Amino acid sequence: MRRHAAATLAATDVRFYARHQAEVNCCALSRDCRSVLTCSDDGRLYLWDAGSAELLAELSGHAGPVKTCAVSPCGHLCASGSLDATVRIWDAAAAPVTCLRVLTGHKKSVETVSFSPDSRWLVSGSWDQSAVVWEVQTGQAFRELRGHTGAIQSSAFAEDSQYVATGAWDYMVKVWNLLVEDEVVTLEGHSGNIASVCFSVVGMLASGSWDSSVRVWLPEKGVCLFVLTGPTRAWVRSLAFSRDGLVLASAAEGDLIRIWDMSDGKCINCLQGHKDTAYGCIFSPSGALLTSGSAEWD
Repeated sequence: MRRHAAATLAATDVRFYARHQAEVNCCALSRDCRSVLTCSDDGRLYLWDAGSAELLAELSGHAGPVKTCAVSPCGHLCASGSLDATVRIWDAAAAPVTCLRVLTGHKKSVETVSFSPDSRWLVSGSWDQSAVVWEVQTGQAFRELRGHTGAIQSSAFAEDSQYVATGAWDYMVKVWNLLVEDEVVTLEGHSGNIASVCFSVVGMLASGSWDSSVRVWLPEKGVCLFVLTGPTRAWVRSLAFSRDGLVLASAAEGDLIRIWDMSDGKCINCLQGHKDTAYGCIFSPSGALLTSGSAEWD
């Protein structure tokens, strides 16, 4: 029953968070689903009340487009990465929201940031082909992850906060053990840039690519369980596992969000309603809601 509840997902109670002056690149939900963080090419981040769509705070300070953002699982912090090659950590509990730290070290645009589930670590990935794991409380670089030969566009932590996955423009996914410096698993099979990676609570790893496919892996064994494809070629832009790990949502070019059953790799629902390319999708931490965004106002 729980697995196939996703077959009944439908668009409802649509709200518009309209303030940005340029393309919105990323959004993140707080764990309690009360707030939404968005970032844009206009160089700003906005924090919104999820229920009323009221603007709660404007976060500014980056010297270029903000490419990525994240909310910590503890709910008190936000992070952002920018074309200005910096990462910022923000105190979301302060009034007004303030920038706690500016993290420097990348040489080019920061394309992805992700908090670990225990909120201790933050990983950032960049066009400079490196990822950096930062200690959140001190802002110090813990480890630099090198091995990709293309820009790193996506990142995600496993549930135990020990492993971090990175996806890059070299068509590869790498899974790094933060406790063992030389332990890294390289997952190969895609024939296009990797735009999204995410872990499930049961340890599966999904990767979405410009090659129009989603691959679901058992990363510790380096085994690909499923190759998920739609009837037409479409760049896969975003992935999200449900909280129980039983279904996977994928957003791709075109106006569809596809829902996949992780017991057999079959598509059990196609959500249609956007009028343009679906850029992102994310399940709420509770698993009750799925949020998606598109290129144009709907």
